Amino acid sequence: MRWPRPKSLNSLLLTGFALVSVPLLLAVVIGATKVRDLARQSETLVRSGVETTHYTQQLFQQIAPMERSAKLFQVLNDPALLQVYRESRERLLVTLESIAAVANDPKRSTQLGAIQNALQRIDAALLATTPQTPEQIAQAVSAFDTMWSAAFELSAATNEQVESGLSSLQSATAETQQYLFWQSAAVILLTALLVALFTSVLLRPIRQIDAAISQLGKGTFSKPISVKGPTDLENLGRQLEWLRVRLLELAQERNRFLRHMSHELKTPLASIREGTELLMDGAVGELDSAQREVTMILRDNGIKLQQLIENLLSFSAWQARHSTLEISEFRLRPLIKSALETHQLTLLAQRVRLDLKVEDVQLKADRAKLKLILDNLLSNALKYSPRGGTIYIHAHTDKDVLVLDVADTGPGISKEERGAIFEAFYSGRAPIAGHLKGTGIGLSVVSEFVQAHGGTVEIVDGIFPGAHFRVRLPLAPKVETEPA
Repeated sequence: MRWPRPKSLNSLLLTGFALVSVPLLLAVVIGATKVRDLARQSETLVRSGVETTHYTQQLFQQIAPMERSAKLFQVLNDPALLQVYRESRERLLVTLESIAAVANDPKRSTQLGAIQNALQRIDAALLATTPQTPEQIAQAVSAFDTMWSAAFELSAATNEQVESGLSSLQSATAETQQYLFWQSAAVILLTALLVALFTSVLLRPIRQIDAAISQLGKGTFSKPISVKGPTDLENLGRQLEWLRVRLLELAQERNRFLRHMSHELKTPLASIREGTELLMDGAVGELDSAQREVTMILRDNGIKLQQLIENLLSFSAWQARHSTLEISEFRLRPLIKSALETHQLTLLAQRVRLDLKVEDVQLKADRAKLKLILDNLLSNALKYSPRGGTIYIHAHTDKDVLVLDVADTGPGISKEERGAIFEAFYSGRAPIAGHLKGTGIGLSVVSEFVQAHGGTVEIVDGIFPGAHFRVRLPLAPKVETEPA
């Protein structure tokens, strides 16, 4: 059986507020009931104690005139004194009935019975229709001692009853405090659990949406977007999935365009380079110095154009299928030498000096992609280095990591550009020394291929005057190789 759940975000919030408020309201009602019971108990105790004490005081005040009139009658034998006795006796009976109404414990009932028995003995002597002897009257008057004793015991029992009621009330108050404490603790715990539950239910789709937006922002369109939760958030997830599919289609169209255009450009470029090499070799006759300089410029720029096209092809292929690395074992120095030979003419033309401090490190990596990383970093350094400047290439190992530094003496990279410099197709300020802006692919390819090796690339300040890129690569990256 599937439990019904809120369909929208508003209903989920309202349900959460309702479930959280129910135990709080229940706790308030229970607490109010407990406090009301204590108030009633204390009110009953106070009223009973006050009434019993008041009636006991009246009892003492009424016994005294009865005893006095009885004793005077014993001495004077004056019938008028009996009338005083009768009036006090009537008041005493009313007081005894009042005490009996509020005294509901056996001990005080016994004392009331003793007072009534003593009163009956006195009445039998003083209110008899036949005259009584002085001895009988004296014996009846002596019953007042019993009455006084019972009255004092009744007063003591009343005080004891009040103290017992106070002790009981204190115990009930302590129990109620403990009960309310544990109830509050349970309500707090239950409320915290409910808040955590609904927070989890609410945050899960929000986290999914946040992850989906981050995924789209990073340009990763391969993972489908699925949001589970309230209907309106699921609808938002479906909109994001539609956006992902659309962006993926646009990215595929862009990569397809880049691949087609790059391949189309490579064919005439190959003819241009071949013709340039024929001119350099003197196939159509010896060239004078001016002609040879123009031909060298053509060949140099043809090589640069070929590198740009290869960058476009590499970037397009990597974006299209995230190709795995072809791992091989090789040494670093020959690879750097090969990369420098590619840029040898540009280095000579701009009279750029090289500062090489490279350890001959043995590493496992994709040799072609690492060479492309070096080519792009060197090309970027040459593009921004002034004529007669210096390019620094340093490499050493730090434990099991290769640290590669490529820097120049150019203007450096501004703080505003650093956040976007590794993004695809971002082209920063115009380079110096007459170079044209590139496609903005070079550093993006560097970042992609370094990350594919499990490494990092960063911009470092304070060591060299110009731009300084530091690449950290594991000597043996943990990546899957293409099957043979």
